[in-house]
Amino acid sequence: MMMDFYLLDDELSEEERQIRDTVREFVKREILPFIGEWWLKGEFPLHLVKRFAELGLLGITAPEEFGGLNLSKRVYGIVARELEYADSGIRSFVSVQNSLVIYPILTYGSDEQKRRFLPKLISGEYIGCFGLTETDAGSDPGSMKTHAKKTKGGYILNGSKMWITNGSIADIAVVWAKDEQGVIRGFIVEKGFEGFSTQDLKTKISLRASVTSELIFNDVFVPEENVLPYAEGLKAPLSCLTQARYGIAWGAVGSALATFEEALNYAKSRIAFGKPIASFQLIQEKLADMLTEITEAQLIAWRLAELMDSGRANFRHVSLAKRNNVRTAIEVARRARAILGANGIMAEYHSMRHLANLEAVETYEGTYEIHTLILGEAITGIEAFRC
Repeated sequence: MMMDFYLLDDELSEEERQIRDTVREFVKREILPFIGEWWLKGEFPLHLVKRFAELGLLGITAPEEFGGLNLSKRVYGIVARELEYADSGIRSFVSVQNSLVIYPILTYGSDEQKRRFLPKLISGEYIGCFGLTETDAGSDPGSMKTHAKKTKGGYILNGSKMWITNGSIADIAVVWAKDEQGVIRGFIVEKGFEGFSTQDLKTKISLRASVTSELIFNDVFVPEENVLPYAEGLKAPLSCLTQARYGIAWGAVGSALATFEEALNYAKSRIAFGKPIASFQLIQEKLADMLTEITEAQLIAWRLAELMDSGRANFRHVSLAKRNNVRTAIEVARRARAILGANGIMAEYHSMRHLANLEAVETYEGTYEIHTLILGEAITGIEAFRC
């Protein structure tokens, strides 16, 4: 049972409660017993994609006409929390499919693109990825070098994208490139397009139960019907990142709960000097601090969901939540690892794996520092990015 000190889940509807319990049981039965082994082997459990689809997790907020559930952002957040209780990489797969592939096609795609791709993505027949980041264009995506040259019937893409979740297992990639006028446009690049290749990054010590790849475009012809017609400028891909960051803010709460509960259970059973270490004042101080920080993160995520569902949220609200909640999860995991002592570095326990994963989560979808500057501008009205 997840710690919910302020009883926020009491406010869930019966439908939301059923979804939470279904995903929680799925995680407990089909992911938690195996995630340590998958992580150590550096394997993404591809067989889970079908199960995600069966549970409706690949189209949570998408319209029913395409096979989605048409549910709230709060439900999406709850699902992210439950999945990241197991592992950040597992949540990342579902986040990418929902926020970075389905969302841009739904928001910026043509009716034909929606009919063609969304049902297959939501059913799990297709896996998608999102190609924005480059080796030298991370925090400054506007400096991307991948370019698209207009040609008869479409565009020719050249360049590469780095750190792409699901890259080599994806059937389609939503790719962002600059046209000859320097305008950023979105393209749906399909697996099998001539000149399109991928290469996995094999030496990760974070997010190991997740596929991370480089996408390479060598004179890739993308037909006009695969160009997102309503995506023009950097605002389009950044809007997708806002959706993904929202899921991360909720997911980080799940990770923090997992490490806190592991530390709490361990402290109650670990005997030192003739009594459980949970009876020691220093351990209780750590646990009290962890619970307080988690509760703060829960409240932020909950309020952000209300703002998202009512249409009042903006990217600054999401930046605050992503920045705070991921850093909170890191600090909670670090304390949990310390409470576990030497056992904390063993894969049989979960805290060290969560801590390693969170180091990447704090970097992707906007670093802690970038979100600091976004908030700094919101507070002062002064942009510090280029100072």
